[in-house]
Amino acid sequence: MDHMSGPYLVRGSVSLPEAELMWRFSRSSGPGGQHVNTSDSQVELRFDLANTEALPEVWKRRALERLAGRLVDGVVTVRASEHRSQWRNRETAAVRLAALLAEATAPPPKPRKPTRIPRGINERRLREKKQRSDTKRGRSGRDWG
Repeated sequence: MDHMSGPYLVRGSVSLPEAELMWRFSRSSGPGGQHVNTSDSQVELRFDLANTEALPEVWKRRALERLAGRLVDGVVTVRASEHRSQWRNRETAAVRLAALLAEATAPPPKPRKPTRIPRGINERRLREKKQRSDTKRGRSGRDWG
């Protein structure tokens, strides 16, 4: 595979601006060969959500609200260290960040509009309930002289 695949789409035509992604690399904990202590394969990707120009204002407000719990000074951080190669971890981190932002900026679901039950259907339901209760009353057997 070649280097980093193009811009990471958040949703629609909005993508993560490469320039605003802050990368940090450090040694991964966990398994690896002799190579493990020398390669900085853990990736930390930071994105300044509060000051970005890349997201539409509405999305930004939404994301800041929804991700409030995991923001530090308006910066969202994603870590990836499951792969042994740094660039695969970079891919993973970027994809994760894009997914996180996609979810956080999604429009709220439309409120449910209650629909009326047609009268005929409701009456039929009540009729059937009555019948059922008569049937069950008849089973108690207390009138069997």
